[in-house]
Amino acid sequence: MRIAEARESSRLASLRNLKILDTLSSECFDRITRIVAKYFGLPIAAVSLTDVDRQWFKSSVGLDHREIPRFKAPCAEVAETCKPLVVGDFQKHPYYVDSPLGQAGIRFYAGVPLITPDGYGLGALCVLDTQPHVIEAQQMAVLTDLAAMVMDQVEMQHAVGRIEAMSGLPNRYQLFSDLRDMQIHAAGTPRLLSCLDLAQTMQFDRLSRVLGPSHVDGIVAAVAAFLRDRIGDERTAYQIGPMQFAVFAPENATPESCIPVLERLLREVGEVSDLRMTMTPSIGVMSFDPGETSPEDALRALQSAVQDARNSETGIAFYSATHDLWHQRNFRILSDFPKALAEDNQLHLVFQPRLSCITGRVESAEALLRWIHPEFGSISPAEFVPVIEASGLIRQLSAWVIDQSLLQLARWHQKGFDLRLSINISAVNLNEPDFFDLLVEKLAYHGVSPKQIEFELTETAVMAEKEKSCEVMQRISDLGVRIAIDDFGTGYSNLSYMQKLPANVVKIDRTFVADMLQGHRERVLVESMIKLSHSLGYDVVAEGVETREAADLLQIMGCSEIQGFWLSRPMSEETLCAWVLEKRAADPVHSAVA
Repeated sequence: MRIAEARESSRLASLRNLKILDTLSSECFDRITRIVAKYFGLPIAAVSLTDVDRQWFKSSVGLDHREIPRFKAPCAEVAETCKPLVVGDFQKHPYYVDSPLGQAGIRFYAGVPLITPDGYGLGALCVLDTQPHVIEAQQMAVLTDLAAMVMDQVEMQHAVGRIEAMSGLPNRYQLFSDLRDMQIHAAGTPRLLSCLDLAQTMQFDRLSRVLGPSHVDGIVAAVAAFLRDRIGDERTAYQIGPMQFAVFAPENATPESCIPVLERLLREVGEVSDLRMTMTPSIGVMSFDPGETSPEDALRALQSAVQDARNSETGIAFYSATHDLWHQRNFRILSDFPKALAEDNQLHLVFQPRLSCITGRVESAEALLRWIHPEFGSISPAEFVPVIEASGLIRQLSAWVIDQSLLQLARWHQKGFDLRLSINISAVNLNEPDFFDLLVEKLAYHGVSPKQIEFELTETAVMAEKEKSCEVMQRISDLGVRIAIDDFGTGYSNLSYMQKLPANVVKIDRTFVADMLQGHRERVLVESMIKLSHSLGYDVVAEGVETREAADLLQIMGCSEIQGFWLSRPMSEETLCAWVLEKRAADPVHSAVA
């Protein structure tokens, strides 16, 4: 008795380990049951798995239910004995005549065992009918071959390309397959799918470099064991990336009911293998109808939720269609930008003049990039420049802007129209080994004096690249090109920083200019920034000047130049040229702010 009990315990463990019980119907198994039913010409066929007290059908034809009691089920005998079984007529069989199947009107049964490589019977591939039959040996041989095909499919899903070696969990391919089956068999039933992301890419790379891949493998194995313990045998955890694990919530779960569970999971997983010391876990969740969402879209949306979770305070985020559309749009922007650079009708420059508070004349202008996308229309630089700057395309972008700006200066010079042009570049450009040399070549090619241009860089970007960029900035400054620090006051501003940078101009950010009219403290702050900058040898440009009152106040404070909608909105090069010449003609001596 003890041997039989031990074998049954091992058999059940083998069945549980395959993670096949209580999963959705799968087309790869359904094909086999359809073939069986058609070959035998019988109305019922099934892949039946023998659990503790039930027969559960992974696939079936002609059955309306997913399970029956194990008591006096022929498939249970097949699983226990690992031998084929034929019941020609239930009414004439002494044991099965009063079985649940016999009482339900079944008269015929033929089943062959589904046997694992280590010799355990999982259940049976069987055919049934409400009429008695006699089955031939050849037919049983075909049924046996088809049962072997079922087991091949089981083993393939469990091992070949479907299981991660370190965690022992089903992988992304298995999740994709399960999502595809849900699309067929679970349409209309909303489900929640969550993804536990243990670490950002940078953390993962650093951990692998410092502690080695074996340590990472240990963490993965520990987290996999943790997830198995938390979700139990009823559900499956998947490893869908080096540090990512996916789990379906119970069918009746709602987003609201999941939040406390996910918060607890996030706290507890941080204690696994001292995970919190080296990584920052987060969880993304998406709700979907399998019948309306393809597996590809489900997995993509899940990754979108994970990225949102990375940016959330709680480390947990539910999929947002709005955020997802934003990410997709950014991807399109990045993908389409090379074509925009190559064509002549998408990118162009506009120019916003700057007025000297000392001479009252427009002596410079800022070149601003514009993009007319063939599908999206006009895209703001505030949207597309950060996307491009975070990619490898920033070099090409800056080169295009510099080329077009120098070309414009050359054209103006030929018309006798001289104006200094301020050009926005990225601090990343300063790390390019040939940036300075190419600049010298471009200036010579277009016949433009270095004194006619000014490079604008944001102070935050400059400080992020300060060690490498200061040397290049100094060479550019020595060449005669002015350097302006844009958005001054919003980043790392301090005296030490201002003393070391080889810059000529600071541009006070528009937020300070806008607040300047709100009260005394705000005005004092702007005035102090102007005086301090002047005392350190900087010219000062105020951005975002939108009212006459602000312009007058900045002139009184001693600001060098002003720029903003009060003076002019950005305009085309033809319009700018005509506008400036008109202003100069109206007052050839000076065009005072007043």
